[in-house]
Amino acid sequence: MRLLKVATCSLNQWAMDFDCNAKLIKESIAKAKEAGASVRLGPELEIPGYGCEDHFLELDTVNHSWECLKDLLLGDWTDGILCSFGMPVIIGPERYNCQVFCLNRKILMIRPKLCLANDGNYRELRWFTAWKRRDQLVDFQLPLEISQALGQKSVPFGYGFMKFQDTQIYQLLNMNHFPILRAIAAEVCEELYTSDPPHSELALNGVEVIMNASGSHHQLRKLDYRVHTLIGATHSRGGVYMYSNQQGCDGSRLYYGRKTFCLDRMIFELFTFVPIAYPGNGCACVVVNGDVVAQGSQFSLKDVEVVVAQIDLDAVVSLRGSLSSFQEQASYKTKVPSVEVPYSLCLPFNLKICVSLPLKIKYHTPEEEIAFGPGCWLWDYLRRSGASGFLLPLSGGADSSSVAAIVGCMCQLVVKEIANGDEQVKADAIRIGNYKDGQYPIDSREFAKRIFYTVFMGSENR
Repeated sequence: MRLLKVATCSLNQWAMDFDCNAKLIKESIAKAKEAGASVRLGPELEIPGYGCEDHFLELDTVNHSWECLKDLLLGDWTDGILCSFGMPVIIGPERYNCQVFCLNRKILMIRPKLCLANDGNYRELRWFTAWKRRDQLVDFQLPLEISQALGQKSVPFGYGFMKFQDTQIYQLLNMNHFPILRAIAAEVCEELYTSDPPHSELALNGVEVIMNASGSHHQLRKLDYRVHTLIGATHSRGGVYMYSNQQGCDGSRLYYGRKTFCLDRMIFELFTFVPIAYPGNGCACVVVNGDVVAQGSQFSLKDVEVVVAQIDLDAVVSLRGSLSSFQEQASYKTKVPSVEVPYSLCLPFNLKICVSLPLKIKYHTPEEEIAFGPGCWLWDYLRRSGASGFLLPLSGGADSSSVAAIVGCMCQLVVKEIANGDEQVKADAIRIGNYKDGQYPIDSREFAKRIFYTVFMGSENR
């Protein structure tokens, strides 16, 4: 058995809030290490936040991202754990949406996104360039300040994968002359859903673990499609698929439609019936050979959620070895560039360690999605805007009642999370609700009375 413990994280990042984003990244790494994981994956563009929009065109956004990465690498955060960080990187005149792989205070390689999302709510081609040289890794010269701080001048940049040397099992068998290589690669968000996804040829090149950092918004019943796509990516060709996603509202306005709220002079609109987009609905998960073995929550008020799974990589090798068609296709595969890393990530061989077993996938009903998605979005916006509540002009129609119901759902989520011991939600609720003398929300209706106000929209007809 080649045991590998992996951690995939959903983070509630806030666009351009570099200090807060770095804090949450560090918290997720700490939790991953505490769980014994040797691989940690975070969401797409987690350092600056996914929703920076035209701020991606500013050099400051890229420079501050490098500063945060330097801070992470100068500390002990990446000691003994492979971390994938999402951030923009400029090479020559081009700007790329990248995953930066780091281990033991060094950058191993930088993987730019191959296929950009450019429909619906996404305009990635406005800010980034897609990497088109899929047959090579180029030598990227690190920024001078980063190079001097890390003692590292350059790093491989492009489409490829990493080979890690894992020898524990063979050392136990006195077979030190027979090491094996374990391969890990990235597939970034949109690439998973393309007609020719990278994970297909990566699997034929022997890659066993795919790490997908995503910034996928919520859409009604979208989770079912996403999970089935992840299952399909590993069912017919084997492999481990790690999926991470942005959680919550990162500052963008992706609800459009019918009702206007007044939030202490801040105006925003909310589509009250079927939420079109909730920026980042979490649900980090791990899939092994077509089975979901770990799944996070789809809607949560937590800033950091870490999902851990323990897997046996030999199960991937066994499945692939039993598929004749896979063997035939692998014999004439297109070669993908790779980077060799002289480091072992697998756990020592131990028969007492249990691997993560397949589990039943948790799906919310459509009614729950309609309530929880906007409810979580409202809480994020409220706690980060500095406001003290909501003002709803009542028209007496379905729109007003639906909005009120969603605010009520938000209050229930807050009280439930406080009861579960979330200190951050508790602190935010105490501040917003203006609680004194150690009091805090324990009843959702009482909390709603403190933060939710209505006015009647009178007219000559009513």
